[in-house]
Amino acid sequence: MNVLVTGGAGFIASHIVDQLIEDGHHVHILDNLSTGKTSNINPQASFYQADILDEQLSQLFEAIHPEIVIHHAAQIDVQTSLKQPLLDAKINILGTIAILEQCRNHGVRKLIYASSAAVYGTPEYLGVDERHSLKPLSFYGISKHTPEHYIEAFSSLFGLDYTILRYANVYGIRQDPKGEGGVVSIFVDKLLQKQQPLIFGDGDQTRDFIYVKDIVRANMAALTHGSRGIYNISWNVQTTVVELLQLMCELCDTPYSPKFESPRAGDILHSRLDNTAAKQYLGWEPVYTLRQGLQETCDYYHAAFTVQK
Repeated sequence: MNVLVTGGAGFIASHIVDQLIEDGHHVHILDNLSTGKTSNINPQASFYQADILDEQLSQLFEAIHPEIVIHHAAQIDVQTSLKQPLLDAKINILGTIAILEQCRNHGVRKLIYASSAAVYGTPEYLGVDERHSLKPLSFYGISKHTPEHYIEAFSSLFGLDYTILRYANVYGIRQDPKGEGGVVSIFVDKLLQKQQPLIFGDGDQTRDFIYVKDIVRANMAALTHGSRGIYNISWNVQTTVVELLQLMCELCDTPYSPKFESPRAGDILHSRLDNTAAKQYLGWEPVYTLRQGLQETCDYYHAAFTVQK
């Protein structure tokens, strides 16, 4: 298939690109490199350095004629959304609408959209399933949820097929610890630098961590399954931040010695996403335990850190 991946130089989407190419698809990457890295770009993919809001987007779609678009280009940081809500909305909402318009105008068959657990807000129950109410706490959660309505409307009005994947807390190789980094990449960076990891709150808050390779497998499944559906992509297990850091210290052979600070605005206390629907309709389920995923991640960064030294 001819596939366009937006944000394909970023953490998650670059892994998706690699798998698509390994599976024999023709892959095109659209990324403005604001957070993506050229080192993540697979040389077998066609790369276009452009923004999803660029005027030239129509010409790019005309040249590529993708059958499927996997949309990961986004502003992904909760704290940035709180400080710059206009920027957050422009990229995540208007940017997705721009992609949808090109999908309609150029005969794209299907859109796969990377959404987030942030759309749910404070859980009313655990595990959170796709029928849970949507009350996002942050502007980021709002800006990831709003495009879901546009996607559904474009599908109803113009026949565009779609699959929406709501990710739990994704971690793994290529995640950048700076700026928009997730807690795992931030912790491993601190541990390798022999610095004290920082925990916001008391560390008893829980998250549902999912390894990036399992995210890739969900996107591969969505190429042919999950038509017009919304699915949680998660490990479906709660882990406290303290437990996470303790395990990482064990794997990195580093003493456990965190620094605690006040909780951050927009952060929920507990999260676990029910992945039953994804198992049933996508034929997908996670295969990596937290220990297995963290082991690969820590080994990767330790090797890279050793080379840098």
